[in-house]
Amino acid sequence: MIELRRQLRQLRKSIDEKTRKEDGQKILHQCQKNGLFENAKHIAIFIPNDGEIETGDTIKFLKNNGCFVYLPILVEEKLKFAEMGEHFRKNRFGIDEPIHTPVMEAKQMDLIFMPLVGFDKNKNRLGMGGGFYDKTLSFKLKSKNYQAPKLFGLAFDCQEVDHLDSKPWDVPVDSIVTPTRFLE
Repeated sequence: MIELRRQLRQLRKSIDEKTRKEDGQKILHQCQKNGLFENAKHIAIFIPNDGEIETGDTIKFLKNNGCFVYLPILVEEKLKFAEMGEHFRKNRFGIDEPIHTPVMEAKQMDLIFMPLVGFDKNKNRLGMGGGFYDKTLSFKLKSKNYQAPKLFGLAFDCQEVDHLDSKPWDVPVDSIVTPTRFLE
């Protein structure tokens, strides 16, 4: 798994800037086409890091349409979500986190868009290996009654692999969104 993660990270980092921008626009189009933003007000997303897919167009669209946009912040070994504002600080991994804005729990989000390193046709998601999203969202495994948040993995098409083993602690996503596909 470590070698696969390394290869996939290398692959996504090799994507040129023009393709990143175009694919980011296509991700927004896929989300709109599939009605993801309907009835959603509190939406968590990420600013790309380590070659992750571009989210700038989606963030701009959400803000222009009156949504509250949140970014993940590390709180010990879990994530909370801080409203996107003007001021940021780097966390221990060098990732920008909003400061001086309201902080919410995962349960309070309508949608959470997650980065990923790899995925398969069964919507299994390979993350960076820290398990932060799985630990944060573990409440979804304990009860099937949680309608929210809906979970979406965002990825480049080239991040798909034949098969990923899922572990009992892996929280499944509702869908994977790529520039060309909406995998339910």
